Amino acid sequence: MRLTAPDRIAMVLGSLALLILPCLHAEPGANPYPAMAPLSQYLIQDRTAEIALAQSSAPKSISGAATVLVLGPKGYETAIVGKNGFTCLVERSWMSPFDSPDFWNPKLRGPVCYNPAAVKSILPYTLNRTKLVLEGVSKAELHERIGSAAWHHQLPQPKPGAMSYMMSKDGYLGDSVGHWHPHLMFHLPKTDGASWGANLPGSPVVINDEYTDVPEPETIFMVPVGAWSDGTPAHSHN
Repeated sequence: MRLTAPDRIAMVLGSLALLILPCLHAEPGANPYPAMAPLSQYLIQDRTAEIALAQSSAPKSISGAATVLVLGPKGYETAIVGKNGFTCLVERSWMSPFDSPDFWNPKLRGPVCYNPAAVKSILPYTLNRTKLVLEGVSKAELHERIGSAAWHHQLPQPKPGAMSYMMSKDGYLGDSVGHWHPHLMFHLPKTDGASWGANLPGSPVVINDEYTDVPEPETIFMVPVGAWSDGTPAHSHN
C-alpha cells in the first residue's frame, strides 16, 4: 500500500539492526489477485473489531484520543470523533502500489494512524482511492484518474511533518510479508531515496523500491521500531 513494506527487508529485532534479505518473488507473470473480489470480502462485519484494529496502529496514548474511521459499503465513516488531531483507520489492499501483486488482496489489513499534518494531506489519498474503487472504477481508470489529479495539482502535497504509525501486531500487509514489522512512516513530496539514505547498509530507513507505481505525489520512508503498539517486543509476534 502505499502502506505495503518491501518484502526483501527484514529486521534483526534482538539488536534493532536491519538486514537485507533475498527477495521473495512469485512465479513470473503470476498474479493471485487479478481483479477485485466481492466487496464483502474487504469489509469487516464487526464494527467494534475494526475500531480496535484501527486503534492498534499506534500506542494507546495516541490512538485513544484519535478520530477513528471504519469502512462501509459507501466509503469510510467516522466511528469515533477524536480530540488530538490524529486519525486511525484500517486501509485495504487498493492502497498498495499499483504494481504490487497484493493490490486486490482481500486479506490485506493495514492499520494506520495519521498525525494532524498527514490527516490534512495524506488521508485524502486513501479517501479518494476508496471512493473511486467503491464506485466501480477499474484499476486502469483508477490509475489514470489519480495520475491526472496529481498532474493538475488536485491532490495535496504532503505537508511538512506528515507522518503515521503502523505498529499493529494484528495487521496483515501482504502475502509475502504478513505482519512485517512495527514501523513509522514519513510522507514527503516525491524525492529520491538517497536523500534519506534509505536501504543503505546500516541505515534504519527503508523505502519500497520493489513496487513503486504510486501516482499520488508522495514518497514514503519507513523506520522500523522494536515494539508493537501495546509495548510487546516485535520479535515476540509472528
